[in-house]
Amino acid sequence: MSLYMAVLGERERSRFGRSFESLESSPFRGWFLSQVFSASGTMTQTVATSWLLLRLTGSSVDLGLLSTCTFLPVLLLSPQAGALVDRVDRRKLLIATQASLCALSAAAAAIVASGVVQAWMLFLIGALTGTVTAPDNTARQVYVVDLVGTQRLASAVSLNEIVLNTSRIVGPAVGGALLATVGVAACCAVNAASYLIPLFVLLTHRRAQSAAPRSTIRQQGPGVSLRDAVRYAWRHGPIRVSLFLAAASGLLFNLGVSLPVLAIRVFHLGGGGYGLMMSAFGIGALPGALLAAGGRQPTGRRVGWLALATAASVLGTAFAPLLWLTIIGLAVVGCLSIWFIATANTLVQIAAAPGMRGRMMGLWTTALPGTSPVNSPFAGWVTQDIGPREGFALSGLALALVSTLGWRALSRDRGTSEL
Repeated sequence: MSLYMAVLGERERSRFGRSFESLESSPFRGWFLSQVFSASGTMTQTVATSWLLLRLTGSSVDLGLLSTCTFLPVLLLSPQAGALVDRVDRRKLLIATQASLCALSAAAAAIVASGVVQAWMLFLIGALTGTVTAPDNTARQVYVVDLVGTQRLASAVSLNEIVLNTSRIVGPAVGGALLATVGVAACCAVNAASYLIPLFVLLTHRRAQSAAPRSTIRQQGPGVSLRDAVRYAWRHGPIRVSLFLAAASGLLFNLGVSLPVLAIRVFHLGGGGYGLMMSAFGIGALPGALLAAGGRQPTGRRVGWLALATAASVLGTAFAPLLWLTIIGLAVVGCLSIWFIATANTLVQIAAAPGMRGRMMGLWTTALPGTSPVNSPFAGWVTQDIGPREGFALSGLALALVSTLGWRALSRDRGTSEL
């Protein structure tokens, strides 16, 4: 028995070690730490601007419209951004996008601090941010492969989910504190400052191979390149279904539409309570990311099971009758959803040929978060006219439907080697 426990303990330590093996790369360590600060700053501003817009207009539909303004450029531009990322120096591209995002956050801080802010100004800044986000999101995902290679990719992708969900803990906490003390402008200023850290890392690191070999890339126009990418994704069942699942999960990860309304109208909470609900999701997401990082090679079947489990947890949380059950449910949703989405992301990247990886991540960014202009207004309408619980439940229904319809294609994949 003691021998069995020792072997089991060794296996668990080995799995735990795999979760962090990408941190053995010094360049990735710097990038990883910089993203913790940057993503937390982004969430700080997101919480503040959603709260400000709801106070300015009182409409949850406007929250959906803000999301549309932010993510419509992502939807339209990400496929072309993927082709661009396959061709250019990704480090230099990221320097340009990160500097632009820093400037936009500083502009938002100035507008709010001046006291002249109106809803249309928030919509405009959202649209400009989305235009820069399209190439930035795609380049950041493929840049990770440049830093760690494909063998450590599962660890790196899952640690990126830890970054995002650490930000869902730190960002709302900082945002709630700043909202209660110095206001929305300070939240935007914190976000602007947070971009300086990844900029420093990018400027001081020059060694990563940052573009696919030219021999693997056909010199074609963006339209032809996009058609090739779509055909490539469609031919590979697990990639195809994973992209649809990513689009469905956008209803969940865009928490700024339904969650603030759930906090205010169902549980009668203030900004601090809303921040607590956001943080609960982030706290649960951390173990989910570690489970994804330490897992075996991702398979389509595993992605399908995790998507179904996420759907069940979302539906249970949406209709939980008490606040404390909702808080616990959000933590469970955070764990399962991040485990699922990190596994699906890793599957798509490993399955893609090196010369197509940027375009596959462009399609991924189109799906998540790019489909927000389509699903966010619909979620906002359901939240406003039917109810906050029903608005939150939409993502669970969507994930269950896509998983069921795509189960056959996912089940044919036993591992990425078959692709």
